[in-house]
Amino acid sequence: MYSKIAVAGHPIHPMLVAFPVAFYAASLAGFAVYAANGHQFWLNLAIAGAIAGSGSAIVAALPGMIDWLFGIPRQSQAKILGLTHGGLNVTALGLFIATAVLYVGNWNGPSADATLGLALTAAGVAVTIAAGALGWTLVQTFHVGVSLTDEQRRDEDIVHMHTCRMRMPHRRAS
Repeated sequence: MYSKIAVAGHPIHPMLVAFPVAFYAASLAGFAVYAANGHQFWLNLAIAGAIAGSGSAIVAALPGMIDWLFGIPRQSQAKILGLTHGGLNVTALGLFIATAVLYVGNWNGPSADATLGLALTAAGVAVTIAAGALGWTLVQTFHVGVSLTDEQRRDEDIVHMHTCRMRMPHRRAS
């Protein structure tokens, strides 16, 4: 297990990532419905989602960054993948912060055009999905945040050794 920030052996970062994902999706949905019907409630939902998503993303990023800095071995594929995962999440965060800054002045009206907000939040959600796929690869493939039993570790070593043998080129006898 590579996680350095955990409670009772459970890594904190994966527990927190659901919050920004949900708030980002709510922001996108708010802009989509606001674009369709123009009701202020939906714009306010979109703004609140962008703000809450940004704040919760920062909170989720802190243990993730500590895990990446101090938990994942240097020069490993997981380290490189984790950097890409974090970079995509920072990009999404920037898109949602920009959305919040651009639209927060419209909280009490006047009506605002939803086009830019819809584009920014759609891009932010797309980037978040890509970051999430990389995050899942960190868990699934590299077992970041996963405590393996001795039996699982032994089974993994056997599979890894078998896979490496299969990839080695066969040599012809001369």
